[in-house]
Amino acid sequence: MSPLRIAALSDTPAIRAALRAMLIETVAHGGSVSFMHPLSVDDADMFWRDSLAAVGRHERIVLGAFDDDDLVATVTLQLKLPPNQPHRAEIAKMMTRVSHRNRGIATALLRAAETLARQEQRTMLVLDTAEDGGASPLYESLGFQLSGIIPDYALKPHGGLTGTKIYWKRIGEPG
Repeated sequence: MSPLRIAALSDTPAIRAALRAMLIETVAHGGSVSFMHPLSVDDADMFWRDSLAAVGRHERIVLGAFDDDDLVATVTLQLKLPPNQPHRAEIAKMMTRVSHRNRGIATALLRAAETLARQEQRTMLVLDTAEDGGASPLYESLGFQLSGIIPDYALKPHGGLTGTKIYWKRIGEPG
């Protein structure tokens, strides 16, 4: 693998195609990222079109990790939250291509998202991950604290219910 490059993403045909393929692959491999298998190209494209439009409104930041010119992982930092929560951001849609997993890419992306959250004057990060097959070990290794588990929270991409684990991490002193 070449040196990893992390960058904020914007809506271009090539970026959206790579994100679309990554989302479809993630769901096909059981990733609990809000979609059911099989995920259509049109539905994946609409999700990323909307998500990247929110980037243009500064409601979120979508980061990508590149191996050479190939987009191999992504994470979203959601900034637009209710008015009484200007101090926090939410981590969402953490995905790594199957071919690039277990190489430290997700760790690098999450650290970059944390840095950007601080730059946005956020002092708290929150996220959730599936109880079955989620990324709990990764999040805990980066200092996220488990708040609790909600049973039967969502359907798994191939059917059946899974709980969700809710995590938080303080990244600065409250205002």
